[in-house]
Amino acid sequence: MDRIAQLEARLARLEDEREISRLIAAYGPLVDAGAAEDVAALWTEDGAYDVDEIYLEGREQLARMVRSSAHQGWISGGCAHFVGPPHVTVDGDTAIAVCHSLMVVYQEDRFVIRRATANHWALARTDEGWKVTRRTNRVLDGRAESPGLLRQGAYGEPAFR
Repeated sequence: MDRIAQLEARLARLEDEREISRLIAAYGPLVDAGAAEDVAALWTEDGAYDVDEIYLEGREQLARMVRSSAHQGWISGGCAHFVGPPHVTVDGDTAIAVCHSLMVVYQEDRFVIRRATANHWALARTDEGWKVTRRTNRVLDGRAESPGLLRQGAYGEPAFR
Protein backbone atom coordinates (compact mmCIF):
# COMPACT_ATOMS: atom_id res chain seq x y z
CA MET A 1 0.00 0.00 0.00
CA ASP A 2 1.43 3.36 -0.95
CA ARG A 3 1.85 6.22 1.48
CA ILE A 4 -1.27 8.15 0.37
CA ALA A 5 -3.43 5.02 0.62
CA GLN A 6 -2.03 4.35 4.11
CA LEU A 7 -2.86 7.90 5.19
CA GLU A 8 -6.36 7.62 3.74
CA ALA A 9 -6.92 4.35 5.61
CA ARG A 10 -5.68 5.86 8.88
CA LEU A 11 -7.87 8.94 8.41
CA ALA A 12 -10.92 6.78 7.66
CA ARG A 13 -10.30 4.72 10.83
CA LEU A 14 -9.94 7.91 12.91
CA GLU A 15 -13.13 9.33 11.40
CA ASP A 16 -14.97 6.08 12.23
CA GLU A 17 -13.69 6.13 15.80
CA ARG A 18 -14.73 9.76 16.19
CA GLU A 19 -18.22 9.15 14.81
CA ILE A 20 -18.67 6.16 17.13
CA SER A 21 -17.39 8.13 20.13
CA ARG A 22 -19.80 10.98 19.34
CA LEU A 23 -22.70 8.56 18.98
CA ILE A 24 -21.95 7.01 22.39
CA ALA A 25 -21.44 10.45 23.98
CA ALA A 26 -24.85 11.56 22.68
CA TYR A 27 -26.70 8.87 24.66
CA GLY A 28 -26.51 10.57 28.07
CA PRO A 29 -27.67 14.05 27.03
CA LEU A 30 -30.44 12.64 24.82
CA VAL A 31 -31.80 10.19 27.38
CA ASP A 32 -31.69 12.84 30.12
CA ALA A 33 -33.54 15.27 27.83
CA GLY A 34 -36.24 12.66 27.27
CA ALA A 35 -35.59 12.70 23.51
CA ALA A 36 -37.10 9.27 22.94
CA GLU A 37 -36.97 9.17 19.13
CA ASP A 38 -33.41 10.53 19.06
CA VAL A 39 -32.24 7.94 21.60
CA ALA A 40 -33.88 5.17 19.58
CA ALA A 41 -32.26 6.46 16.39
CA LEU A 42 -28.81 5.71 17.85
CA TRP A 43 -29.65 2.00 17.30
CA THR A 44 -30.34 0.02 14.16
CA GLU A 45 -34.02 -0.80 13.55
CA ASP A 46 -33.57 -4.21 15.21
CA GLY A 47 -30.88 -3.15 17.68
CA ALA A 48 -30.93 -4.44 21.26
CA TYR A 49 -30.25 -2.92 24.66
CA ASP A 50 -29.46 -5.57 27.27
CA VAL A 51 -29.38 -4.21 30.82
CA ASP A 52 -29.43 -6.43 33.91
CA GLU A 53 -32.99 -5.41 34.69
CA ILE A 54 -34.47 -5.09 31.18
CA TYR A 55 -33.99 -6.29 27.61
CA LEU A 56 -35.16 -4.03 24.81
CA GLU A 57 -35.20 -4.90 21.13
CA GLY A 58 -35.99 -2.51 18.32
CA ARG A 59 -36.30 1.24 18.18
CA GLU A 60 -39.91 1.32 19.37
CA GLN A 61 -39.06 -0.45 22.64
CA LEU A 62 -36.10 1.89 23.18
CA ALA A 63 -38.26 4.96 22.61
CA ARG A 64 -40.96 3.52 24.89
CA MET A 65 -38.38 3.11 27.68
CA VAL A 66 -37.46 6.81 27.46
CA ARG A 67 -41.14 7.84 27.42
CA SER A 68 -42.01 5.53 30.33
CA SER A 69 -43.28 6.99 33.58
CA ALA A 70 -40.31 5.43 35.39
CA HIS A 71 -37.77 7.17 33.15
CA GLN A 72 -39.72 10.44 33.12
CA GLY A 73 -39.67 10.24 36.93
CA TRP A 74 -35.87 10.06 36.89
CA ILE A 75 -35.75 13.13 34.66
CA SER A 76 -38.20 15.18 36.72
CA GLY A 77 -36.41 14.23 39.95
CA GLY A 78 -32.98 15.16 38.64
CA CYS A 79 -30.86 12.62 36.80
CA ALA A 80 -27.66 12.44 34.76
CA HIS A 81 -26.49 9.48 32.70
CA PHE A 82 -22.75 10.00 32.37
CA VAL A 83 -21.10 7.77 29.77
CA GLY A 84 -17.30 7.73 30.00
CA PRO A 85 -15.02 7.94 27.00
CA PRO A 86 -15.16 4.73 24.96
CA HIS A 87 -12.33 2.51 23.84
CA VAL A 88 -13.26 1.79 20.20
CA THR A 89 -12.09 -1.08 17.98
CA VAL A 90 -13.15 -0.77 14.33
CA ASP A 91 -13.08 -3.82 12.06
CA GLY A 92 -14.31 -2.82 8.61
CA ASP A 93 -18.03 -2.10 8.84
CA THR A 94 -18.41 -3.29 12.43
CA ALA A 95 -16.99 -2.03 15.69
CA ILE A 96 -16.86 -2.81 19.39
CA ALA A 97 -16.64 -0.10 22.04
CA VAL A 98 -16.38 -0.34 25.80
CA CYS A 99 -16.79 2.22 28.54
CA HIS A 100 -18.15 2.84 32.01
CA SER A 101 -21.32 4.73 32.82
CA LEU A 102 -22.75 6.31 35.93
CA MET A 103 -26.36 7.13 36.68
CA VAL A 104 -26.38 10.08 39.04
CA VAL A 105 -29.66 11.08 40.69
CA TYR A 106 -30.70 13.97 42.88
CA GLN A 107 -31.94 12.74 46.26
CA GLU A 108 -32.44 14.54 49.54
CA ASP A 109 -30.75 17.75 48.38
CA ARG A 110 -27.64 16.06 47.01
CA PHE A 111 -26.46 14.03 44.05
CA VAL A 112 -25.77 10.33 44.54
CA ILE A 113 -24.57 7.61 42.21
CA ARG A 114 -27.43 5.17 41.73
CA ARG A 115 -25.46 2.74 39.61
CA ALA A 116 -22.09 2.26 37.92
CA THR A 117 -22.04 -0.06 34.93
CA ALA A 118 -19.79 -1.76 32.42
CA ASN A 119 -20.96 -0.93 28.89
CA HIS A 120 -20.19 -3.05 25.83
CA TRP A 121 -21.35 -1.60 22.51
CA ALA A 122 -21.53 -3.49 19.21
CA LEU A 123 -21.96 -1.19 16.22
CA ALA A 124 -22.38 -1.40 12.47
CA ARG A 125 -21.87 1.02 9.61
CA THR A 126 -25.24 1.64 7.95
CA ASP A 127 -26.58 3.93 5.24
CA GLU A 128 -27.43 6.31 8.13
CA GLY A 129 -23.88 6.17 9.54
CA TRP A 130 -22.69 4.15 12.54
CA LYS A 131 -25.50 2.67 14.64
CA VAL A 132 -25.67 0.50 17.75
CA THR A 133 -26.62 -3.11 17.05
CA ARG A 134 -26.37 -4.20 20.68
CA ARG A 135 -25.50 -2.48 23.93
CA THR A 136 -24.90 -4.74 26.91
CA ASN A 137 -24.70 -3.22 30.40
CA ARG A 138 -23.93 -4.92 33.69
CA VAL A 139 -23.74 -3.30 37.10
CA LEU A 140 -20.26 -3.17 38.60
CA ASP A 141 -21.30 -4.77 41.88
CA GLY A 142 -18.69 -7.51 42.15
CA ARG A 143 -20.29 -10.02 39.81
CA ALA A 144 -17.78 -11.70 37.49
CA GLU A 145 -19.64 -10.91 34.28
CA SER A 146 -19.18 -7.13 34.65
CA PRO A 147 -15.36 -6.98 34.47
CA GLY A 148 -15.57 -9.76 31.88
CA LEU A 149 -17.68 -7.49 29.71
CA LEU A 150 -15.10 -4.72 30.07
CA ARG A 151 -12.27 -7.09 29.16
CA GLN A 152 -14.10 -8.39 26.08
CA GLY A 153 -14.74 -4.85 24.89
CA ALA A 154 -11.17 -3.73 25.49
CA TYR A 155 -9.99 -6.53 23.23
CA GLY A 156 -12.63 -5.76 20.59
CA GLU A 157 -14.44 -9.04 21.27
CA PRO A 158 -18.21 -9.54 21.14
CA ALA A 159 -20.15 -9.60 24.40
CA PHE A 160 -21.48 -12.80 25.86
CA ARG A 161 -24.96 -13.70 24.71
